[in-house]
Amino acid sequence: MSSNKRLVTEVFSRIPSVDSDVVNEIIEKELQKLNKKIIVLDDDPTGVQTVHGVSVYTDWTLDSIEKGFAEDNSMFFILTNSRGFTAAKTTKAHQEIAANIVSAAKKFNRDFIIISRGDSTLRGHYPLETKVLKETVESHSERTFDGEVIVPFFKEGGRFTIDNTHYVQYDEYLVPAGETEFAKDRTFGYTKSHLGEYAEEKSQGEYKAENMTYISLESLRSLDIEAIEQQLLEVEQFNKIIVNAVDYVDVKIFTIALVRAINKGKNFMFRSAAALTKVIGGVGDKSLLTRAELITEETENGGIVIIGSHVQKTTEQLAELKKSDAVQFIEFDVHLVLEPEKFEQELNRVVAASNQLIQAGKNVAVYTRRERLDLGEGKKEEELMLSVKISDAVTSIVKRLEVRPAFVIAKGGITSSDVGTKGLEVQRATVAGQVRPGIPVWTTGSESKFPGIAYVIFPGNVGTKTDLREVVEMLSNKSL
Repeated sequence: MSSNKRLVTEVFSRIPSVDSDVVNEIIEKELQKLNKKIIVLDDDPTGVQTVHGVSVYTDWTLDSIEKGFAEDNSMFFILTNSRGFTAAKTTKAHQEIAANIVSAAKKFNRDFIIISRGDSTLRGHYPLETKVLKETVESHSERTFDGEVIVPFFKEGGRFTIDNTHYVQYDEYLVPAGETEFAKDRTFGYTKSHLGEYAEEKSQGEYKAENMTYISLESLRSLDIEAIEQQLLEVEQFNKIIVNAVDYVDVKIFTIALVRAINKGKNFMFRSAAALTKVIGGVGDKSLLTRAELITEETENGGIVIIGSHVQKTTEQLAELKKSDAVQFIEFDVHLVLEPEKFEQELNRVVAASNQLIQAGKNVAVYTRRERLDLGEGKKEEELMLSVKISDAVTSIVKRLEVRPAFVIAKGGITSSDVGTKGLEVQRATVAGQVRPGIPVWTTGSESKFPGIAYVIFPGNVGTKTDLREVVEMLSNKSL
């Protein structure tokens, strides 16, 4: 573990408290003055992990975006799943999205805010995506962007920004993000934990850490809203704004100043984790979902759990799930992807076994072989292509189900995106809420393979060791 880790209790004890009732009262009034459609682009489906009663569209056609604009809700999500894209593919997707947003906004005569919701541990196509959005919106409209707000804080997952450094909580310690397994990601790795330095590193020096605007916890906690608003009013040339936060109240205080700056004519692009979307969208708190809310029609069939993520937390949660007698397990040997014929046979075996077990009333967990497929140095794109093939195969397990399961759980961001869009064929879902902190549930639309089913989207790097097991046992057939 890192030498720069800090004890959570020690760090938090130094942060001054603030009257959250006062803040809640101010933000409620302020959000009423924000007459803009908020469009959240989600690079994997876990970004809805703080909201409920909100639509998620799984494509970005003009038709879908216009439907989002036509809704009464001030906010809707578009699932791009771009964390699984190549740089070229995500560039093209974001050009299309931005052009369609501008077109829909003109039709509805409605101004908008775009939030690029990325990973709370800083992985993903950054700064590429927000840069493409900025350039495309500016070329299709009169708008220019003054700055980019960076807020990776995500309380439910233990991601905090303190003294401009982003931390990931491991038990009682905070570890700088740049020293975690996430920073070593083969596709999206980075070395800096100080968010200004991270943005400088990622922009290859185009934006310098020393020139960025920093919103400190001190100014937030002393409710110095005017000073924060002033900082925002001075930002220009798409410079970066780093927001410190350890609790929702910090994001709320920042948002009050932000709305005031926006209403004075400032335009910002956003790269954030899931906390900002809840606050700026004015989404209230909701209790964790119960079995009765999720299983609306009782069935004799079992449910299915698909586990694709390889992060350490997922592997620990899988080991814990294996202790449960409520589940039967199937290991999918995805390394056979290098031998297409054997891979096809293996996939057929897994599909047949899954159908059989679900029909027999058993819950089934299909998990990919845990060792990473490693082709050696300099093969990042090839590995990404193979991982897409594996992901397509994993997704097709759900697509090829012949019986309706009691529930569907997918573990891992890319896995859950593909299972939702390709396996369950969802075009529009409603976020029902969360089954555990940071673990969202979709209710699938009427067009999907299994309409109205509870689809649990379980991020790879979220939850306690026992959460997966507990969720599966809660959803299990009562007679088990």
